[in-house]
Amino acid sequence: MTQLNSSAYLGIPVEVGAIDGELKKLWEADEASTNASLMNFLVYTEDPSRLQKNSQTIQELTRENACRAVLIAMNRHAADVKVESWITAHCHLAHGKKSICSEQVSFLLHGRSLGRLRNTVFAHLNSDLPLVFWWQGEFSELFEERLYRLLDRLIFDSSDWADPKAGFRRLLMARSDTKGRMVTQDLSWTRSYFYRLAVARLFDDPMADKAFPEIEGVRVMAQSKHRIAALLLLAWIITRSGWSIQSQESDRVILESREGGEVIVELIWIDGGAPISGLEISAPNFKARVSREAGNPHLCQSICAENHSIDFSGPADFDDSAGLVASQLSRGGKNSLFLNVLPQFVKLLEGGD
Repeated sequence: MTQLNSSAYLGIPVEVGAIDGELKKLWEADEASTNASLMNFLVYTEDPSRLQKNSQTIQELTRENACRAVLIAMNRHAADVKVESWITAHCHLAHGKKSICSEQVSFLLHGRSLGRLRNTVFAHLNSDLPLVFWWQGEFSELFEERLYRLLDRLIFDSSDWADPKAGFRRLLMARSDTKGRMVTQDLSWTRSYFYRLAVARLFDDPMADKAFPEIEGVRVMAQSKHRIAALLLLAWIITRSGWSIQSQESDRVILESREGGEVIVELIWIDGGAPISGLEISAPNFKARVSREAGNPHLCQSICAENHSIDFSGPADFDDSAGLVASQLSRGGKNSLFLNVLPQFVKLLEGGD
């Protein structure tokens, strides 16, 4: 059986049947606090050792995102079937006065009883609020229709997947089953947000816009762990440019531009760098570059053309998952651009063998 080293971050241990009553007592005991919730935020992992770290993450997220947080860790290898649960509240000062608090319920589920994820845990959601579900790790068989039909927004990180092709097939099936109602957000896509803004800004420059039809090379540099983020960034470039994939072999892709020219793409893996460390776009007598050093909170952007050179900087995306989730929650939206990019991304992913 998996044991937590300490439950300090999880709060007060309670019996499952007593959760609602104990939460009421928690608020009655602190009249200076206001319970605030804009959403149900559910974090699921099949690695029980992440439960306390997830509680620390919720403490940070609730500074800007008031919610009812439900943390679930599933110890599926346990021989005995049982449930442990805790309650706590994360409070933050508002204008130096009254605390704004978000309540948290945590569950550690032992054993392989498949129905408990829905029946035990979902009974403790606020039914009037939308459900945001952060699935950590691979999609297991518990990611099934009776679960994801309940979700308003699904957050996941495909960089955690050992088999991305299988993971995206499951995702596309879930989107089909929910008729597109469920908003999907991949943190691998979020990792390129400021890169995409930077590239769009570069091509607002008249010299870059003039060189665009003559682009002949693209280089994407990233950590090998973040191959999916690199492919998603490349798929975005292909989609927005109206280019088409002609052939792919390992880390080299041949594209055809709208003008019929050949564009050669190289994927370069730099494991000592940032998750995405660089993007270069080249044409005759022209080069545009966006780059970032590991740990640097800023992107470096440059254009070099004949008699024309500019350099400037802009913000970079977070490296950690919690920061990426927070930034994604702050933007909201339907994530339609991600869906538009998926067809080209799937071609790159399926052709990568």
